[in-house]
Amino acid sequence: MHWLADLLAAIGVVLNGIPQGIMAMSLGFAIFPTMFSFVFASAVNGVFGAVAPLSFQAESLALTGKLGRDLRERTSIILGGSVIMLLIGVTGTLTKIVAVLGNQIMAGMMAGVGVMLVRIAVGMAKNERLTGWLSVALAAVTYLVTKDLVWTIGLSVVGSSLAAVFLQHYRAELPEHVTARRFVFTKPTVNSRVVRGALSLACLNIGANISYGLITGEMTGLKPNPVNLNLLTITQSLADMGTSLLGGAPVEAIISATASAPEPVVAGIMMMLIMAAILAIGWLPKLGKYVPSASIAGFLFILGAVVIFPADAATALHGSDATIAALTLVITAVVDPFAGLLTGGILKFGLPLLGLGV
Repeated sequence: MHWLADLLAAIGVVLNGIPQGIMAMSLGFAIFPTMFSFVFASAVNGVFGAVAPLSFQAESLALTGKLGRDLRERTSIILGGSVIMLLIGVTGTLTKIVAVLGNQIMAGMMAGVGVMLVRIAVGMAKNERLTGWLSVALAAVTYLVTKDLVWTIGLSVVGSSLAAVFLQHYRAELPEHVTARRFVFTKPTVNSRVVRGALSLACLNIGANISYGLITGEMTGLKPNPVNLNLLTITQSLADMGTSLLGGAPVEAIISATASAPEPVVAGIMMMLIMAAILAIGWLPKLGKYVPSASIAGFLFILGAVVIFPADAATALHGSDATIAALTLVITAVVDPFAGLLTGGILKFGLPLLGLGV
């Protein structure tokens, strides 16, 4: 009966990913080409026996949506970020970057991302008051009762969407390119926003690949941790690189419950193939017509304020680099992850050269 447990774990992660896929559509990303990211990642995991799958990630979607003004800028940010991550993965420098900067500064950056998610959630709620604030309230109550993110995202998105549909008669007409079942080349562009966004997305993925990837590996119960961070980084970057040129959404490292299944590799592959099938059949755009973008606000709020911020802030603020990590946290929250890590790196290595310390 292992296959049934594997399937149930896969379905649980799919249910968690669907609302974030709808969030991707609300940002203008095309759904059909994103299917091939899931197929590609499932093939890589099958060949190499990798336990860490890829899926829609709220953090990267929120960051890309914030820094890119339109679809062309957003896909260019993803392309630029994926090129940077491919170089990091191929050269095996992911863990070296963390070793140089230190866990405290990396944790400060991730805690700042948590604050950034809360700010985005509150902004959504202010723009769409009924849907947004109801989503936040439902997410808060659900998480307090269940301590489960799958239930939190499910009930908050469904509940706030039903309220919007029945009380406000909500029905969105998605742009044609979002729902089109064909490939449309999206020409990249380069400007200061794109460069800043690509660097920020790469910084976010450095932290996410290490933290989410290793947590997923720990959930298998295997020793040593079975996750190959370089393989995970290369897979994620190649998947994003291809889909971004076709207007598709990014798929990134996640904390996946499939790792706790009896056969974690099989469960992860199942999850990604089920998600690919949902995108290929066209179910996600049909759901997206009735799901406001602000329905994800509650999940973003809980993810940022309760899941990411407390643990990472505690790591950042305990140790010899606490002050620098705190400044990294603040700059990340106010500006972006790249500015935060750059600030942390400059302070860590620049101040001793000047004979100063904090």
